[in-house]
Amino acid sequence: MTVAEIAKKAKESSFLLGALPGAIKNRALQAMADALRAHASEILSANRQDLEAAQEAVTAGTMKSSLFERLKLSPEKLETVIRGISDLITLPDPVGKVLLQTALDTDLILTKVSCPIGLLGVIFEARPDVIPQIAALAVKSGNAAVLKGGKEAACTNTSLMKVLQQALEQIDGYPKNSLHLIHTREEAAEMLRLDKYFDLIIPRGSNRLIAYVKENTKIAVLGHADGVCHIYVAPSADLEKARKICIDAKTQYPSACNTLETLLLDEHLPQTFQKTLLDSLLASGVEIYGGPDVGALVQVAGEVTDWHTEYGDKKLSVKIVKNVTEAVTHINRFGSHHTDCILTRDAQEAKIFMDLVDSAGVYQNVSTRFADGYRYGFGAEVGISTGKTHARGPVGLEGLTIYKYKLIGDGQIVADYVGENAKPFLHKPVSEEK
Repeated sequence: MTVAEIAKKAKESSFLLGALPGAIKNRALQAMADALRAHASEILSANRQDLEAAQEAVTAGTMKSSLFERLKLSPEKLETVIRGISDLITLPDPVGKVLLQTALDTDLILTKVSCPIGLLGVIFEARPDVIPQIAALAVKSGNAAVLKGGKEAACTNTSLMKVLQQALEQIDGYPKNSLHLIHTREEAAEMLRLDKYFDLIIPRGSNRLIAYVKENTKIAVLGHADGVCHIYVAPSADLEKARKICIDAKTQYPSACNTLETLLLDEHLPQTFQKTLLDSLLASGVEIYGGPDVGALVQVAGEVTDWHTEYGDKKLSVKIVKNVTEAVTHINRFGSHHTDCILTRDAQEAKIFMDLVDSAGVYQNVSTRFADGYRYGFGAEVGISTGKTHARGPVGLEGLTIYKYKLIGDGQIVADYVGENAKPFLHKPVSEEK
């Protein structure tokens, strides 16, 4: 089938998914989780094939080591994905929730109700665990989805999609053609042109990919271009907590988009504090980049040429700032509005930072690595949005729903509510109207 044919069938399926009972969706999720666990060995075997080819590319210098790391699908990572799917089963159905109910008049009731977005187009790079995560979220939220993964994960992607599609086919009442995988750049380009079918495009990958998607489609795009996350260490910070948090935020998974990329140290921190913190990062294998003031404390690998840098590696920009105001200004100017944190024991200082930093996630005394749908209790996420649309931050189930207005009356006509003897509207919440 062509991408247009796939999209047409998936769009038709999405109309049925919008009214699917929660019990059927949960059975589908359980079948997906069971199938992934039952076929784990063949999925991991497919991933090893991709890793072997990728290792050759790393050795040849045509693939970054950070991309190679994202490609890995370990038994532990697969099990985490499966647990995330199981967690979705326990969550309330996000579709059909009454968001507002107003009596326009007696027996004229307006209800705002959550509903699926429709057909999702997802383009991602390297990380094959994206497939089961997004597939599960699409099922629970009542959306159809067409996914396009990178060629570096072709074997893993194909294996995962085959397992998931077969699982859904076993569920009575679950619409056919609701989940698809496409493979080539040409197919992805065609998908971006199909605005009559797709309702939302979700890109997950490099800045280059995000920019390409936004420049080549009329379809709404949800996602983030990069993850330049900051931690500001205020004068009142606890040294031991700061050391642990910064090491975790930088080294726990350096290639993740919620990894610490710029560390801001307040100039009022004792130099012994600053040096101890930076020495701990160096001892953890982190390369530090900074100006002469930072170089006076520890050995630096070089100066920072661009403060808007996402290393995706064990490299870190460090800057010494005058106060919390300068820290906020720096973050809002050079950050990516992803996730930024203050380490402090001063409530007023924390409030200034938390209120003024314009990011999807603003943290206090905690690692930036917590910016994740699974850790937020969303079961999983389709990605992190730094925009200001209907969804921001880790996008889980609610971010994959929109709403519709239902108006139920008893023969009312607009002519009765206009003119000299117009009836007045009540405009009262239904709870008050009763």
